[in-house]
Amino acid sequence: MPITVFTKPHCPQCDATKRQFDKLGLPYETVDLSKNPSTLEQLHEAGFRQAPVVITPVDSWSGYRPDLIRAYAKQTAVHA
Repeated sequence: MPITVFTKPHCPQCDATKRQFDKLGLPYETVDLSKNPSTLEQLHEAGFRQAPVVITPVDSWSGYRPDLIRAYAKQTAVHA
């Protein structure tokens, strides 16, 4: 299951999150929430209030979290 990064336009935290994944060589898919209002509503219902929302096979979070991105990269390197 791939990493999905739910973003919105002109979002510095979203851009920083994608840069961090790129830097660590972690593949991900992006979903633009401004073009997917039903997905935005689902994320709000799930309790997410900040972009980006990152969903990995083992975790999920919102906002720019370089600590969690690095932890995920280390975890996947161990299992690779």
